[in-house]
Amino acid sequence: MSTTAEAVGQAKAAITSADLAKAREVSATVGEFRSPTPRMVCRNVNVWYADKQAIKDVNLDIGKNEVVSMIGPSGCGKSTFLRCLNRMNDTIAGCRVSGTLELDGVDIYDKRLDVVPLRAQVGMVFQKPNPFPKSIYENVAYGPRIHGLTNDKAELDALVEESLRKAGLWEEVKDRLDQPGTGLSGGQQQRLCIARTIAVSPEVILMDEPCSALDPIATAKIEELIDELRANYSIAIVTHSMQQAARVSQRTAYFHLGDLIEVGQTDQIFTNPRHRLTEDYITGRFG
Repeated sequence: MSTTAEAVGQAKAAITSADLAKAREVSATVGEFRSPTPRMVCRNVNVWYADKQAIKDVNLDIGKNEVVSMIGPSGCGKSTFLRCLNRMNDTIAGCRVSGTLELDGVDIYDKRLDVVPLRAQVGMVFQKPNPFPKSIYENVAYGPRIHGLTNDKAELDALVEESLRKAGLWEEVKDRLDQPGTGLSGGQQQRLCIARTIAVSPEVILMDEPCSALDPIATAKIEELIDELRANYSIAIVTHSMQQAARVSQRTAYFHLGDLIEVGQTDQIFTNPRHRLTEDYITGRFG
């Protein structure tokens, strides 16, 4: 097979949206959507808002101790898909989800499943920091307390400290735990929300553009934190920053108009994308 640039270009051009439609029965996605060590397995996921289909037959694994970045133009379905992973879409009237989504082999859309413990196992960090109108201490202690994860005050104190340390916030707030969480800076508030998520012992952490409201210094701290958290958690992050995706993730998934177009190792996606739509987005031709 020719290895010339022309041949490579022809191969990319040959993989078109029409090809994706024809291949829908197997997978519309270019690249390997499976993980050798999956925590979450998603197959043929479709999402509708009333009559409008937002996600089309998406297949993707979230692997153990990895960060998966989801990128793509606004309105392409990446946040909708992220919300499927802990059933946040259940709260949206008229939203329907089909397909298979499993956490450690358990169907998370089983009608018998209690979504409250699910959302502890698969925690969410939102775009805008949203600390409770409580003290810093109570922001972190609230989840473990209602889930019955601690037996006494000493255990709860230790869990709060451990969570704040994991979120890189302990040294900054240890002398003012009784002060309102809303009084922290934006970056500190986001790390407080991450500490709150960690405190209930999740297995997977979902992040929906967690740095979009933060300045570059706060963003750098969150990105460092994401890299550290990967040692203990599986993380899926939606981001509009391709530079951020390149810095924090091991695998990247590119969404376009509800389709998962391409998924692969992050270095490969950004240096040698296989699908023309991926290349057009990364090179700035559209998006």
